Amino acid sequence: MAHHKLLVFCGPSGSGKSTLVNKMMLEYPDKFGFSVSHTTRNPRPGELNETAVFSGNIYGTSKAAVEDVIHRGKVCVLDIDVQGVKQIKKSSYKPWYVFVAPPSLEELENRLRGRNTENEESLQQRLTVANEELVYGNTPGNFDLIIINNDLNHAYNALKGFLVQNVLKNFINGN
Repeated sequence: MAHHKLLVFCGPSGSGKSTLVNKMMLEYPDKFGFSVSHTTRNPRPGELNETAVFSGNIYGTSKAAVEDVIHRGKVCVLDIDVQGVKQIKKSSYKPWYVFVAPPSLEELENRLRGRNTENEESLQQRLTVANEELVYGNTPGNFDLIIINNDLNHAYNALKGFLVQNVLKNFINGN
């Protein structure tokens, strides 16, 4: 397994990581491939790279999905939570890790409420999880890049700079 064929995004729900990933995928469709999480049956031993439980559902990323993207000559993109990051760090993969954070918990709450997609209990659960994720995300050494997403253009420019200096540079060199 070659190093750096994975790009891991992590951050609280509502931080804007999906928006940044989608923007990146539109700009570099030939360089990146997205690996989706599965929420089907219970996984078989060794079948998933990472798993997480949220609201009673099991989420995971299959090794086959990751390898498929890599074999197509692309850097595999994962959008996973802190539990998943910790599991990937224990694997043989050597990805780049990007943490996307909101400017504040208050702003995150405003974003989540603005979605109008969940009840108060679910929203409070997401905020509790977000606080834990922010602690992990801001711990030195856990991520290669931390983006504070208070402005989408600024956040994307920070991501793009990182991609050009690290991910795409190594991708072009075949590492």
